Amino acid sequence: MEAAKLLKDRKFWFASFLVVWAAALQGHMMWMRNQDAFKEKFRDLSDQAKKSDE
Repeated sequence: MEAAKLLKDRKFWFASFLVVWAAALQGHMMWMRNQDAFKEKFRDLSDQAKKSDE
C-alpha cells in the first residue's frame, strides 16, 4: 500500500528526475574534461603533422 502511494506522489518523481539529471550532468562534465585532456595531450602531434604537410 505504501509503495503504491509513493509511486503516485509527484514529489517522488520530481526528486527522482532531479537526481538522475544531476548524475547525467556530472557524467557529461567528466566526459568533457576527459576530451579536453585528450586534446591537450595530442595537440602537439597534430601541429607537427600540419607543419610537415606544408
